Amino acid sequence: MQHVNRRTLMTAAGLAGLATVLPTGAAAAAPGRCGEHAWCGPGLPPDERASLVLREMTWDEKISLLGGDDLFGAAGSGHTGTGHGVDRLGVPPVYYGDGPVGSRQGSGTSMPSGVSLAASFDTDLATTYGATVANEVRCKGNDVVFGPTVDVLRLPTSGRAFEGFGEDPLLSSRIGVGWAEGAHSEGVLVCVKHFAAYVQEGQLGVVGSRMLYNAVVDERTLREIYLPPFEAAVREAGVGAVMGSYNRVGGQYACEHQWLLNDLLKHEWGFTGYTIADYAAMHSTGNSLANGMDFEPWPALVYSPAAIRTALATGQAATSDVDEHAHRILRTMFAHGIVDRPAYPDDESQIDKPAHLEIAGRVAEQGMTLLRNDGLLPLDANALRGSTIAVIGDAADEFVQGGGSSSTTPYSFVTPLRGLQQRGVDAGITVVHEPGRTPQAAAEAARNADIAVVVVSDMMSEFLDKPNLDLDSGVAQFPPPALGNPLADQDAIIDAVLDANANTVVVLETGGPVRTPWRYRTRALVEAWYPGANAGTALARVLFGDVDPGGRLPLTFPDSDADTPTAGDVARYPGLGLDVHFTEGVFVGYRHYDAHEVEPAFPFGHGLSYTSFGYSDLEVSDTEVSVVVTNTGARTGHAVPQLYLGLPSPREDVPQPPRQLKGFTKLTLEPGRSASVTFTLTDRSLAYWDQLAGRWTVAAGNYRVEVGESSRDIRVDGGFTVPAPRRVR
Repeated sequence: MQHVNRRTLMTAAGLAGLATVLPTGAAAAAPGRCGEHAWCGPGLPPDERASLVLREMTWDEKISLLGGDDLFGAAGSGHTGTGHGVDRLGVPPVYYGDGPVGSRQGSGTSMPSGVSLAASFDTDLATTYGATVANEVRCKGNDVVFGPTVDVLRLPTSGRAFEGFGEDPLLSSRIGVGWAEGAHSEGVLVCVKHFAAYVQEGQLGVVGSRMLYNAVVDERTLREIYLPPFEAAVREAGVGAVMGSYNRVGGQYACEHQWLLNDLLKHEWGFTGYTIADYAAMHSTGNSLANGMDFEPWPALVYSPAAIRTALATGQAATSDVDEHAHRILRTMFAHGIVDRPAYPDDESQIDKPAHLEIAGRVAEQGMTLLRNDGLLPLDANALRGSTIAVIGDAADEFVQGGGSSSTTPYSFVTPLRGLQQRGVDAGITVVHEPGRTPQAAAEAARNADIAVVVVSDMMSEFLDKPNLDLDSGVAQFPPPALGNPLADQDAIIDAVLDANANTVVVLETGGPVRTPWRYRTRALVEAWYPGANAGTALARVLFGDVDPGGRLPLTFPDSDADTPTAGDVARYPGLGLDVHFTEGVFVGYRHYDAHEVEPAFPFGHGLSYTSFGYSDLEVSDTEVSVVVTNTGARTGHAVPQLYLGLPSPREDVPQPPRQLKGFTKLTLEPGRSASVTFTLTDRSLAYWDQLAGRWTVAAGNYRVEVGESSRDIRVDGGFTVPAPRRVR
């Protein structure tokens, strides 16, 4: 999307280490498992090879390809699921592994959460992240990785907010494509998820439940907000699989949705891979067969051989449907080299765990977002020699992560406390810890220290949305209180520490936005997200200024729950009956706050540096926007110039947000150095979805151009005019 003269974010040492850690599985030259059959020649097109083998299959063999393990088949295997092969025809089994933040097969390197990666605003880093995860999934014997999660965030309290890439479709698309390309470099097939309009988990597992709700959403909103990351994954990254979601869309379950799976995904977008249902997301055998669902993983109940035969016998589906699904699975296996290479061994000794831990730390650094800084940071190690830092909070000495299919068991981890203690030893600084389970204890520790660092966390998880944006409103108190101790009120603890010590840094380890009623009293506020296995090393490096904080908010931090796009409207959330009405339309995230002139606590794209940047020499046309960014401070730092467009409204029924993100990049600039950034605009950048015409259209009118450091910090602006509407091809 844009071209820029810049220093790469990943250090040369990091890239060199990655090259030794991540061998490219696709390049393996060892013999495959196909044998001497006619379809085993790799020079034949994948479609032809699939057709050849399909002709030799019995009906039992074809049907067996459509369903994974039976109820007990995956038990003890370690894999997330298994697809059956046909040994007599040289078709191997397919092994599936989670997941979006690291391998869940035994232990693994726990990477920072998806929202942390998105906060980096760095597509190259996303590629490194995807390759790291895929390498471990591959080294545990898997062919397919379930990830990335590219669901655009609608609800700030969604239980899976931490797993995705935030509230903007462009950011989610670019990070998702980078992630997928990195995973592909490891010879692992990518299954992007969850398709489509999957935006909530529900309350108490019942109200607004993900298993039941029906997304009542217009096509423009789908096309402009929720579908672009999937379209990019298919058309640009060439993913081999797309996972269907639990919910319904327009009355049909996503895993048996004719328009989503067949008309849009396979025909309009030209998807040549296969569709996979989320676990227990399928309902009707006949509808799923007829409407585009190719594969049901463990346990294959709806696609059990008996269920499929019954659906065929009763006319709910045709034998051609079975052939179509089996052909897609086979074609994808040939196209992605699964048949032509040896099986990946389950041998985690291949994993360079120290190198992966270092990568996890680099991602955490680049995702950490400095929300507020009154000159306290970066900490001066020389000036603090002989001083005391009090690290306060249970979360400071815990491994904090989200729950569900993105929870991992780390090989090892460095907590914030350990990271700061090690830095203290190196610098001659005493670092003490107070769990801070009461405001009194927290205040006492802060009062006796020169610097206080309060680390607080929330708990977000698949299965359940948070009831509100309070710190302590997650699915469970985390970390759990000691036996006999009351639950900690983390806001009260922060207030007590601020009363006791003005030199306080608050560190948030949260899966998404939280309320920050005390923010103006802090001297520094850092959003660390769920920072992964190397959290402590990364946090110490950011706080002491070894590295500039690299993060920018991929989602808005509201001032209150009442300000969110769905607030006060039960039809929007959790829904009326089973229907969830997306009546906010395209006004999701910062688009909502800007359109309604609501002041957020911290806006989308916000994040401070330890230096400052100037913007100049804006040049604008309808195909290109360029700007010069200069480091005007005294330190090397990261800039994230963001391009926003304000599109004209072609008519009253097509309202447009004040601004939409249309480009971004990340720069590392030394003091006094400048870089010229060029953002390329295509017709699609300028287009809206015209529901009346059923196509993308560029409207005639004046287009506002803004470049800045957040959606509310615009540094230069301009515009251009499109004289006449035009159809996007």
